[in-house]
Amino acid sequence: MPNKSNKKIFEGLVSKTKIYLVVIAILLILICVLNTKYIIPSIIAYILILLYAYWSNKKRTSELSEHIQDLTFHVDRAARNTMINSPFPLVIAQTNGNILWKSDKFSKEFANTDIKNILGELLKQIKLEIENNPENAEKTINKEQKIENKIYKIIGKYVKSKEEYMVTLYFLDETDILEMEQEYQDSQICVGIIMIDNFEEVKQRIEDEEKPILIAQIEKSIYDWASTFKGLVLKSERDTFVCVFEKRYLEELEEKKFNILDTIKELELSNKIEITLSISVAAEGDSNYEKYKSAQSGLDIALGRGGDQAVVRKEGKYYFFGGRTQEVEKLTKVKARIVSHALEELIENAENVIVMGHINGDMDSIGASMGLYSLAKSLNKEAYIVYNSTGANLQNFIEVATQEKEYDEAIINKSEALSKITSETLLIVVDTHKKNYVEVPELLEETSKIVIIDHHRKSPDYIENAILTFHEVYASSTSELVTEILEYATKPVELTTLEAESLYAGIMMDTKNFTFKTGVRTFEAAAYLRKCGVDIIRVKKWFQSDLKTYNKISKIVEKAEIINDNIAISTYEKNDKDTNIICAKGADELLTISDITASFVIGKLGDKVCISGRSIGDINVQVILEKLGGGGHITLAGAQVEGMTIEEVKQELIIRINEYLLEVSG
Repeated sequence: MPNKSNKKIFEGLVSKTKIYLVVIAILLILICVLNTKYIIPSIIAYILILLYAYWSNKKRTSELSEHIQDLTFHVDRAARNTMINSPFPLVIAQTNGNILWKSDKFSKEFANTDIKNILGELLKQIKLEIENNPENAEKTINKEQKIENKIYKIIGKYVKSKEEYMVTLYFLDETDILEMEQEYQDSQICVGIIMIDNFEEVKQRIEDEEKPILIAQIEKSIYDWASTFKGLVLKSERDTFVCVFEKRYLEELEEKKFNILDTIKELELSNKIEITLSISVAAEGDSNYEKYKSAQSGLDIALGRGGDQAVVRKEGKYYFFGGRTQEVEKLTKVKARIVSHALEELIENAENVIVMGHINGDMDSIGASMGLYSLAKSLNKEAYIVYNSTGANLQNFIEVATQEKEYDEAIINKSEALSKITSETLLIVVDTHKKNYVEVPELLEETSKIVIIDHHRKSPDYIENAILTFHEVYASSTSELVTEILEYATKPVELTTLEAESLYAGIMMDTKNFTFKTGVRTFEAAAYLRKCGVDIIRVKKWFQSDLKTYNKISKIVEKAEIINDNIAISTYEKNDKDTNIICAKGADELLTISDITASFVIGKLGDKVCISGRSIGDINVQVILEKLGGGGHITLAGAQVEGMTIEEVKQELIIRINEYLLEVSG
């Protein structure tokens, strides 16, 4: 029986014949009009033509039908033969697991495989995907499946059959292709840069005759380490090496946590000062030059995080290894002097100056802001301090500052800051370098003149377009760095008592009353501020808590749990606007208890969960909280987590603590 396409062909033939018959009829009518004696012959002739057309059309239709049927038969037979003798494994099955038909190739390919169970699971997945994607007009299937040691690309079609779907699946073995692709990826070049963090300090502290021996030991250790993964190492500077190796070895280096970091610290002649390395590896980039530039950027991050660590850039992210050593204070203040002079020049060339700290500012950020405000005023520039967040953290200080008209006008909120900033404004960001952690992120888009002064370990989301950066992780606080800038200003800066006290309070807060992370330069900065008339008693009052807050802190301490013998974890369940401050003070208080070397307090902050971490130095809370998206310092760090409850964050924190302890012990 003719199908639809055949019917269309027949209709086409009939249609053409009708046209011919109409034309003939018109011609015969014209002949008859001209001469009536031709009427009867014309009728007889037209009847004969009709009979012939009918017979001829029927004959052609019959021949064409036979031809099409014959052609269809051969095509169907070819299709059947193609399916039966398919070079690829082929199966027709229902999504309930019922196999309707399979090719010989399929049976041979999976003769030694538990294909029934594998196919059953595969069909369940396909059914689920079909039901979840009913708008698949092409009715196609495209999947990848590992069977035994081979990887197959599975393609096919499906149709609805009663209660189940019937699918036709081809299994294409792509194992060799994928292995070639993997080999290509493994053979890609990784570019690394290795720098000795404290090369100059080491040379200064050992005898002249020991210097070449120690340098030789360092270089030999690096070369021996590189030989384990067939890397090529070239010394580019006295303290810097460039390393090139294949990507296939990168996973091994990561598994070993870049053990060269520990090897270098164990060198025999380094007993007078510990030698540390910073390593940056780039595994992405269109060219080796791009990878080298990426490695340089990674090295800046490693150094900005205190050194003694490896940074790996791959898949658009940074991965960190090491970084458990306390930062070493630099003895020279040359950089502080250079930054001071450069900052003065930038201020003089700016239209006005706006100083901005981090969100939920603290005494360190406001103290540094006050110091830089004073520097700008000494250079006769219009200056402002952005303070947009509210809370108990700075309440005592802000109340005192706004009592004076000058500071009441100088301390502005977000809307005022946005109205005053122009493309010629110098924006100084203090106590943070993260673009999403500043008080008003929108200000970063309004000017290209940005200066960063910070002491926190560098994070991947740093502000990239700064024209001047003073980022020293060894410093106790940003207030300490700003105090040094003021000391070396070419034009003497006359600090008011409030400005000096705010800087002093910033140092006090971040050092926990000069207990943590203090060095010679910290006390020198404090001595300079004391000369400016600091009233320590008044500063102390700014840090006092009211009885209500103290009771909250006491409850946090009371409900603390001890894990691993010396780590305290507690929670603050209330949704309080000052949760981050209370958690921070609770963590500080827990650290005063004997045998507690690290403390963590978890609290609810709006729709987020915040964590405050503190340590006496034995445990690196920054590395732990970095795994939860946070950061900070070895002894002081924090994090904010979204989409989890306090209990879930607590369990995740315990997992991360155990991971860290395992890494340290391993």
